Amino acid sequence: MQKVLCFGELLLRISPSPDNHAMDKHPMLLYMGGAEANTATALAAWGTPVKYCTALPDNFMSTHVVDYLEYKGIYTSSIIYTGNRIGIYYLERGADLKSGVVYDREHSSFSQLKRGMIDWDKILRDVDWLNLTAISPALNENVAAVCLEAVEAASKKNITISIDLNYRSRLWKYGKQPTEVMPAIVEYCDVIMGNIWSANSLLDTAIDENIHDKKSRQAYIDHATATAKEIMQRFPKCTTVANTFRFDSEANNIKYFTTLFTDGKEYVSQELSCKGVIDRSGSGDCFMAGLIYGLYNKNTPQETLDYATAAAFGKLQEMGDSTVQDVLTVKRLGEK
Repeated sequence: MQKVLCFGELLLRISPSPDNHAMDKHPMLLYMGGAEANTATALAAWGTPVKYCTALPDNFMSTHVVDYLEYKGIYTSSIIYTGNRIGIYYLERGADLKSGVVYDREHSSFSQLKRGMIDWDKILRDVDWLNLTAISPALNENVAAVCLEAVEAASKKNITISIDLNYRSRLWKYGKQPTEVMPAIVEYCDVIMGNIWSANSLLDTAIDENIHDKKSRQAYIDHATATAKEIMQRFPKCTTVANTFRFDSEANNIKYFTTLFTDGKEYVSQELSCKGVIDRSGSGDCFMAGLIYGLYNKNTPQETLDYATAAAFGKLQEMGDSTVQDVLTVKRLGEK
């Protein structure tokens, strides 16, 4: 059985309790996190065979982590045991990862990875899809090299490769600009997901600095099309580009829509909106999972986009990093 492989750092997330009445007993809550783990969790919940490759220390905490992943239906045989600690991040209640986050992941097991430590030939043996994100190459030069090693190995085996262009400015601290690192990795990717701003930060694609002044949904869609075409021109292996748009008001109201460009055509989702968000973390990871789910199952581009959009939007109303939505729940939300 061929599987989707998600590669990236598993993190433990600590956040203040959302229930003020419980703060005397549980002032802080612990969640399983990490973008790639979140994507793997969603795919497993939707019946997609998925395994997860990360690096963990060989201790009792990792045993509990792996038990949890297996409980969620994720294959864990590709996890590497090395180093001394699991990375941690602290997130303010309801905050976005681009703002209210504090990372504590230096010297984690994953951050200590180097080329040659992972037997990619063995790990990719039963894989026909590799998914990774731009978060891993942001950690340090060695991990960036491992990501390049992974896509090189997958490409030789004609494995479909997808990447989420998550831009985390607080992580790029090792002397390299993202635009010096990411193009070499993206060159091997078939499916690229992100938004017009992250593509600009990571790949130096053109950006209209005044687009918000236009106050036009169509202007964002047109920009997404232009960004997708630029990416495909620069990276010919790419066949699909997805862009997400989420607008948060000061009143905590959300507007969300997405686009998908493939085979020379731009597909656009419906615009979803809500008042109030429970947890912003993991919504993009859920969209990535929905994108893989649709493409993996050979759904039409519009079906793929609509499913991914509904999944990501539904995640905004769930506490924690990963979704517990099943396929039926996602489809019902998409039909509203």
